[in-house]
Amino acid sequence: MKKRILALTLSLAMTAGLLAGCGGDNNPPAESKAADPAPAQSQAADPAPATPDTSNMSEVQKIIAEAETMSWEDLAKKAIEESNGKTFFGVGNSSRGKSALPLFIEALQAIDSGYNMEFEWQQPKNNKIFDQLTADSLKPEGTFAMTLIQDGNQIESKMVQTGILDTFIPKEWAEANGTTADAYDGFLPLQTLNKVFMYNNTGSKTYDNCWDFVAEGEHGLYMDIDSEIVGKNFLYMLTEDTYAGWLKEAFDALSAEEQAYFQPVINEMKSEAEDLGLGANGAYALAWIKLWVESYNAQTDDGPICNTLVDKSATDQFGLLVYSKLRSVEESSSVSVNNINVAAYDDGYTGIGGYGYCHYLFVTDNSPLPWTACAFIRYMTCDVDGFSAWGKDMGGYSSNPTVAEGTEAKYGHSKGGMAEDGTTVQFEAKNDRGYDWWTGEGKLVLEDPEYCADVAFTVGSWIEMLTKYSAG
Repeated sequence: MKKRILALTLSLAMTAGLLAGCGGDNNPPAESKAADPAPAQSQAADPAPATPDTSNMSEVQKIIAEAETMSWEDLAKKAIEESNGKTFFGVGNSSRGKSALPLFIEALQAIDSGYNMEFEWQQPKNNKIFDQLTADSLKPEGTFAMTLIQDGNQIESKMVQTGILDTFIPKEWAEANGTTADAYDGFLPLQTLNKVFMYNNTGSKTYDNCWDFVAEGEHGLYMDIDSEIVGKNFLYMLTEDTYAGWLKEAFDALSAEEQAYFQPVINEMKSEAEDLGLGANGAYALAWIKLWVESYNAQTDDGPICNTLVDKSATDQFGLLVYSKLRSVEESSSVSVNNINVAAYDDGYTGIGGYGYCHYLFVTDNSPLPWTACAFIRYMTCDVDGFSAWGKDMGGYSSNPTVAEGTEAKYGHSKGGMAEDGTTVQFEAKNDRGYDWWTGEGKLVLEDPEYCADVAFTVGSWIEMLTKYSAG
């Protein structure tokens, strides 16, 4: 049964439990999908999907079920009929939803020249989007038609299990990924974003192993995990068996002297890993997490981190930041993309190269314009122009392989650092290796919402007890 149908059942069950004055989690542990480098493409095709049972669906969920069987033209006609002359309200973690909406309106106007729709897009700060959506869900008919949202952990626990948000899987998106809407189980990702380790190369220091970033005296620039929660999800995911294994492999590649520095911490973490129910290499994950949290130099945003690292004065500094920030660097006598290296691109680098998380798309369960919300979501996930607000950046990969291919053809991120002659490398760090490389050779740690939600209390509580580094 599809996740969004289960969401309503879970929500009712949770409510009944609260009214009865008792609580508890009767859900089995989430099965990790981390070993699959492309979750959006991992579902087997089902040529004959069953007709969905709509008896337990909300009115919006019924519309979604119908919309999932429709072509773009038919869905667009429904949207035009529903929202012509009205105002569309969206809310998201990315401001670029505001850039995509005018393009969407133009796409509908190509079908009906008389169509017109006003819109407003909100981007709440300080992780308030969950509070905003929760408050809006209490209305019989909400204000927000849809949302673009990140942080799989809180989405799973606060938005989906409570029935506030519903997943819509466009027919064309499902077909491009070799599945059907009925067979696909999971959230709908607009894109995967990557944060990668970068270091200033104007000095003599190099980083050829991910354990180098937590070595003695190192203080990487990083958005504080309490400011951007996806950063905490990254740490959660390191405890998953696949990624803990990567850390163990990287540790084994260190010299005996380097291993001797980390071994006492790893030994100390063995009992902690056992108490937390982690796998055989859990101690390596906990040791890395502990050393990272107790050493990183907390920053408020990735933009300033990038601005610091690309300046030649930032000798021997490094950070973990959104890869796409390199696109906005303005070259000068002291500032250049050539002043940094992307660690995973260096020959001989060993271990994790960074982490990836998704922007997910949902229809609100009390959406005032559900047909239009579905059409907008389809436009962003199935059309190169619809994805263009995000596609112009390196390090952001559409979950639709057809759109990803079209985006690369349009923007050429794999040659983003080439000079105008097309043969000379001008900025090596800007030549994006792409999603397949990052999730393979680049060892990108991928967020799994269910795994994060499953360990948020156990591993999350342990992380909260760690003492953060204070630069002051």
